[in-house]
Amino acid sequence: MYTVLGLLAATLNVASAYVSALAINIITGRQMDRLALLLGLMFGTKLFHVAFNALKDRVQTRISVRVHTDIQAEIFERIVDVRWDALNRYQHGDLLNRFNDDVKSVSENTISWIPDILINLYTFAVTFAVLYKMDPIMAWIGLCSAPILFFLSRYVIGRQRAYRSKVLELNSDMMSFEAEVFYNMDSVKAFGIWDELSLRLRRWQDKYKKNNLDYNLFQIRTNSTLSLLNILVTLGSFCYCLYRLWSGNILYGDMTFFLSQRGALTRRFDSLMQTLPAMLNAAVSTHRIREIVELPKEEHDPEIFDAVAAKAEQGLAVELHDASFSYREGNNVYKNASFVARPGEIVAVIGESGGGKTPLFRLLLGLIQPEEGEMVLRDSDGKTVKMNADLRRLISYVPQGNTVFLGTIAENMRMVKSTASEGEIVEALKTACAWEFVEPLGLDCRIGERGKGLSEGQAQRLSIARAVLRQAPILLLDEATSALDEETEARVLDNVVRSAPNRTVIVSSHRPSVLKKCSRIYRVGSNRVEECPPIPPAESREPVC
Repeated sequence: MYTVLGLLAATLNVASAYVSALAINIITGRQMDRLALLLGLMFGTKLFHVAFNALKDRVQTRISVRVHTDIQAEIFERIVDVRWDALNRYQHGDLLNRFNDDVKSVSENTISWIPDILINLYTFAVTFAVLYKMDPIMAWIGLCSAPILFFLSRYVIGRQRAYRSKVLELNSDMMSFEAEVFYNMDSVKAFGIWDELSLRLRRWQDKYKKNNLDYNLFQIRTNSTLSLLNILVTLGSFCYCLYRLWSGNILYGDMTFFLSQRGALTRRFDSLMQTLPAMLNAAVSTHRIREIVELPKEEHDPEIFDAVAAKAEQGLAVELHDASFSYREGNNVYKNASFVARPGEIVAVIGESGGGKTPLFRLLLGLIQPEEGEMVLRDSDGKTVKMNADLRRLISYVPQGNTVFLGTIAENMRMVKSTASEGEIVEALKTACAWEFVEPLGLDCRIGERGKGLSEGQAQRLSIARAVLRQAPILLLDEATSALDEETEARVLDNVVRSAPNRTVIVSSHRPSVLKKCSRIYRVGSNRVEECPPIPPAESREPVC
């Protein structure tokens, strides 16, 4: 529809110009008997032209919005499904730049380049045909700049590709830098390092300015060349029209039509040439998007999930068998590691900072895969299944740090269970000892980005409540109670166990009060995961393996 409307609008453009030329001829020839008809016709073509342009713009906007949102939604789904270890190689700013700017470039060109080529070719052909019928020499004069524009465009395209790639890389780096600064604003202010960060920003901006100024200089040279060429062609056309007018072979209205359509002929050809750089920009953006969406995907098996979920109420055991893993080749995090956590148990993971506790949780979640060995879930019948992305829905996870999202408390809670009733939310908040501070605020209290407005301990309890609301048979707490006092921490763990006796709980903590409640304790470090003896109730020291 957009293309058809564009073709009609182009036809009306040529017709309107021709009617205007006839009106000028009538006035200069004093043929007053035909003036009213032509003025009416000219007004009608202009009115139709305005209506068609308005309709075409409306159709284009509807298509543009729909295509852009559809493509962005699909790209989002594909990015989310990329394996964690593959996606983690890209900076957040780079991912955001590809997801927003590159997708926008692709969607805009997707909806425009085919219609634009068709409309421009049609208009170019119609204009040339009308000019050729009226005066073949004028038609060829209008076309004489086309070969130069064509060969010049090949040079322009090569330079544009290089500049476009450089601009996108710089945008991604700057966005990553800016995101890190704003996210760590507390540290920036505390250390007083704003001047140093400002200098770093200036260095990024200097690179950005240099690239843009270089490209601007290139554009000035190219446009100046095209302008000079256009001046020569326009001058030639004008001189030829003056000669034809002086010799009495054309009327004044014909001359205005020739000159206007000669310019339209050049503009249409130039527009055709501009379509190629636009397509090139989209091609560069497409390549950057494909780099992300073609990364290795997570493994899915809905049938296995259905079979395991049917027995989840009896509890699920988590088992790691002789697993070896490394982030980089030759740099082992674990070697032949084994781990077991059964329903109804609280199992602790301890170890020095940086010793490998978080990678263990990622293995248990199936975010990363062991290079050797396997990570499995075992149901109440003793049947084991290898961990995959679908089975992750049977696990509730509370990672280190603040994981509260922008929005109300109720919205944060319902992220894991959209159908949760207010009663279910309140019960989960009570289990996590969060209702005591949420009740005065209300479930509709709006929380800022990354939990602004809440203390660290409150944010942790809210995250635990969200994990409890999911009612998954397995709960992973990675330093998720570090900001709580020992009494609150003990109450939270006791409530979690009582709320679901068959739940398997795995917690990372060094507090003796937590370790005393654990059925099993594993120490992580030195490329190993080894089981430690449980702490006797009377003792308060950390176990020694």
